[in-house]
Amino acid sequence: MSDTSVLEIKKVSKRFGGLRALKQVDFQLRRGEVHALVGENGAGKSTLMKIFGGVHTRDEGSVRFRGQEVHFHNPNQSMDAGIAIIYQELSTLPSMTIIENLFMGRMPTRRGIIDWKRLYHDSRAALALVGLERIDPRTTMDKLSIAQRQLIEIAKALTKDASVVVMDEPNSSLSPMESERLFAVIEDLKHKEISVIYVSHKLDEVIRVADRITVLRDGEYVGTIDKADATEDKLIQMMVGRTLNRDHVPRTPGVDTILEVRNLSGKGFRDVSFDVRKGEILCFAGLMGAGRSEALRSIIGAPPPHRGEIVWEGRPVRFSSPTQALKNGIAMLQEDRKRLSLFMGLPIAFNIQLGALPSFTRGGVIDYAAATSMVTDYVRKLDIKLASIWHPVRSLSGGNQQKTILARWLAVHPKMLILDEPTHGVDVGAKAEIYRLIRSLADEGMAIVLISSELPEVLAMADRVAVMHEGTVEAVLSRADGMSEESIMRYASGAARRGEAV
Repeated sequence: MSDTSVLEIKKVSKRFGGLRALKQVDFQLRRGEVHALVGENGAGKSTLMKIFGGVHTRDEGSVRFRGQEVHFHNPNQSMDAGIAIIYQELSTLPSMTIIENLFMGRMPTRRGIIDWKRLYHDSRAALALVGLERIDPRTTMDKLSIAQRQLIEIAKALTKDASVVVMDEPNSSLSPMESERLFAVIEDLKHKEISVIYVSHKLDEVIRVADRITVLRDGEYVGTIDKADATEDKLIQMMVGRTLNRDHVPRTPGVDTILEVRNLSGKGFRDVSFDVRKGEILCFAGLMGAGRSEALRSIIGAPPPHRGEIVWEGRPVRFSSPTQALKNGIAMLQEDRKRLSLFMGLPIAFNIQLGALPSFTRGGVIDYAAATSMVTDYVRKLDIKLASIWHPVRSLSGGNQQKTILARWLAVHPKMLILDEPTHGVDVGAKAEIYRLIRSLADEGMAIVLISSELPEVLAMADRVAVMHEGTVEAVLSRADGMSEESIMRYASGAARRGEAV
């Protein structure tokens, strides 16, 4: 790593109407350095990235790139200068191929005709960089998982010959194996003296991958520390101004069963059996592709299972759609919020009101005043950071978008809430708030089913854990069973079935 500064931010400020996003922020990136940028949702990380990425213009302060003062007025100018940004909200085009997504706008031609043979070869080379060499580059993006799409965004940045690569939550949807591949890619970039800005809420990975770490809080610069001085507790205190309890909170769940599932089978899962009790937090753990999301989506009819039995509140059911499941008291927060849950161009208020509007309707007339009052109530309860409930939901940070969906489903008062990776892209402070909310809902008698890929989160939240491996439930563990990361991984990896240690 060189001491030469490649990107230097000094006293940068930015406001959006009445909302102050950045105030006098400093940041410095050295050549060949991995510099992590951390902070709670709303701390200003995304705004800072978008300023040197040409999406936003700064109100005051200076940005120097390779020693020269720069004013990027659009993303193309930033990209042409050598800055590639991989945003958390993926910008892939789902109906187009991997080739087209990798090289859109810069496809090589021969005599005016696109050179598809060269593109195919270059695409295979790019995919190999991120461990996706087995995927045909002619595959359309909608056939890929979130994790694969994330890796292709990284591959796209690597094809642009950038001197600075910015990764916004690059590891949020990756399996352990894919994560290791990502870390290897980052190490390779360092060897090539390419600088990396790594934005993540996973503090253990930040400490592992970064040379230095800069913390923002409420739009202001808190400080920069070296890797050798960094601990998770120290970073959390810098981020939120206080210490957080991330341990399991002992609680007494209910004993009455509200849902029974027997031998459920469908696309991606088979013979899945478990039960859920009122007031219980049942976590689903497993590796990427284990079938957790598919099995639980089938319960709400998205799509219905091929076979098996679902008993809800003591009676056999087979929901044909999520709307039917919702009418019966089951709501589900989907993992891919942008594609499956949010209407990004519509107001925050609409996104929260959506599920509850029938309860505010009398004689075909909607009581918008009451619906709006409900929205402001949930914005306050969940501490959703926003300028106005009438701004589009895309204006929110990732964590506040997640809170918006939570507010939507809480407004319909379900009897069971299925949460698929609810803290995906959410900072440690917001995680603590969501954990408190989930526990309070369970304490009030709501059944909670929580899908999570983060074992510390599972151990902090679960009353019981259903562990899936290759499409089926391998075990349901309770705290009395000595629930631990090791015991969960034995079943998640298939080692328990094979009689092996992890």
